[in-house]
Amino acid sequence: MQKSKWIKSSAAAALLALGFSGIPSNTFAANGDFELTVMHTNDTHSHVETIPQRATIVEQIRSGHPNNLLLDAGDVFSGTLYFNEFQGAVSLELMNMLGYDAMTFGNHEFDLGSSPEGHQALRDFISGAQFPFVSANTDFSGDSLFDGLQHDVYTSDFSGGGIYKGIIKEIDGEQVGIFGLTTEETPDISSVGSVAFSNYISAAQEAVDAFRNQGVDKIIALTHIGYNDSPVYDNDQLLAKNVEGIDVIVGGHTHVELREPAVYQDGRNEPTVIVQASEYGKFLGQLDVTFDDGGAITSYSGQLHDTTSAEADAEYAAALQPYSDRVEEIKQESTGVTSLTTLDGERADVRTKETNLGNLITDGMLAKAKSIDSATSIALTNGGGIRASIDEGDITVGEVMTVMPFGNSLAIMELSGAEILSALEHSVSAYPTASGAFLHVAGMKFKFDPEQPAGERVFDASVVGEDGKTAEIDPAVMYKVATNIFTAKGGDGYDMFGQAYEEGRVSEPGFADWEMFIDYIQSLGTVNPQVEGRITADPGGLEPIGWTVQKNGKMSYLDYKGNEVTGWLEVDGETYYFHKNGDLRTGWTKVDADWYYFDAKTGAMETGWLEDPKNGKTYYLHEDGKRQSGGTLEIDGTVYHFKNNGELKN
Repeated sequence: MQKSKWIKSSAAAALLALGFSGIPSNTFAANGDFELTVMHTNDTHSHVETIPQRATIVEQIRSGHPNNLLLDAGDVFSGTLYFNEFQGAVSLELMNMLGYDAMTFGNHEFDLGSSPEGHQALRDFISGAQFPFVSANTDFSGDSLFDGLQHDVYTSDFSGGGIYKGIIKEIDGEQVGIFGLTTEETPDISSVGSVAFSNYISAAQEAVDAFRNQGVDKIIALTHIGYNDSPVYDNDQLLAKNVEGIDVIVGGHTHVELREPAVYQDGRNEPTVIVQASEYGKFLGQLDVTFDDGGAITSYSGQLHDTTSAEADAEYAAALQPYSDRVEEIKQESTGVTSLTTLDGERADVRTKETNLGNLITDGMLAKAKSIDSATSIALTNGGGIRASIDEGDITVGEVMTVMPFGNSLAIMELSGAEILSALEHSVSAYPTASGAFLHVAGMKFKFDPEQPAGERVFDASVVGEDGKTAEIDPAVMYKVATNIFTAKGGDGYDMFGQAYEEGRVSEPGFADWEMFIDYIQSLGTVNPQVEGRITADPGGLEPIGWTVQKNGKMSYLDYKGNEVTGWLEVDGETYYFHKNGDLRTGWTKVDADWYYFDAKTGAMETGWLEDPKNGKTYYLHEDGKRQSGGTLEIDGTVYHFKNNGELKN
């Protein structure tokens, strides 16, 4: 049996503080205990190409575990050409063949709500399903398309093609309650129309109470609220903490690859086990749990099955083939957009400098992000995610997908200016060596001096408004920044983004990069992007102007902009201090309660023994320049005594 552990991350301590832990692994099923296997998928986003392999794994598990469920945690819609062309019909046909037991709604199930047909594709998907849909916090009553489909009950009397708050499934004589939740963020990141969403905690508590009132003590929450999504909205960890009585949470939305289940207990008699199976059908999750006769989990084991390692089921492959043939045809089709120039995605270029393709991609990303959150002002994408160029002329769908083959989805981060500047430093830290972490940008511009040490290269970083006006990035100000989810989670070494993600400062509206790009260029019709000076390598750009004499006769030091330096400065191995008016300090100077001595002629900070040329007294200055004041000090085996004013006692 596998013992549950938390994911290996810097968040582990914080999560343990929330009450997450493991159930002892040395427990075994006793007579009368009930064993259940839950197979699960989430965020498949119409990657139906993996379903024939999934089918093989599902049948293998079913053959050895007769008490089983197959559940999907939402976001079947959007993400591939299969969806663009068939609007969920392919996923539906194959999910029906697989015999899913239930599904909840993801935010992307509502992506077509603003189309002329509204949610007709979702209506067709639901009504054609041979399995029920569950969501305790989604209200379809405002949209007449769903009339007759939604049943606001928790019931054992359910059928495929219906929407229920929750269902009661009988398995080997035992009753298992399954209810659903959809993220309350959905209206902000999708096109919900008249569909409404209520508070997930209240809805979950209602569900638990409803099941218990019917004598059901084995309860599964099928959720699309995110394992570690922003607490401003909702997530599975907070659900487990705030609602007692949920035995299993099968989650989605944040695409988290939980190799082993997470468990919340925090002193409770009954734990809550959480699972999630990454994205795009890469895995089929399997959770094996044992319940005692009181409905509490006494043991569990979880794993993710890699679909790429399984053989394709011939029946499912045959069912998929005509759809795949059509998708291959679409890849050769034109987007209807013409480029007046070659779009530069060459590896050596996108990993070292601004390119016109990088600009076009980030422009499209920023436009999409602004349509979701108008406060978004910057877009960033890593050069490693740009995999090819596009020739001048007609742009095909296949060319776009070759440029962006990973299907990275949109994320919107809330970052401080300091975090943005730190990210820009990381972006150019390897220069001139090519790096996949090199960022392309929209809504901003910056310069960097490659002659300076890594981490000290970036300057003149500014936000560029739609009116073309610039404003210097303020380290203390918060900004909304669009990027791809790979980078938002800390990919390519962007630890500052990863920290923001862990702290819940990242929204995940989704939308595949290639899809956003096509939508954006189609809105333009013809594209002719240029290199605009958004990113400028400026060797020597940070070199200071240097020493100058002020009108008052005092020396000062000018930085690369011609501004007078104030405070501490190191130049050519010497340390200097400048008054707030820019004057170079000489002689005795007090800085932050400590006394220092600067050479009367050069202004360089002194260290070691000093004989004051004015009073002839002897002082000792430490390596950091601070004067020894009072007390004793041993130097080279000799103990010296000092007055409180720093003078050496005779």
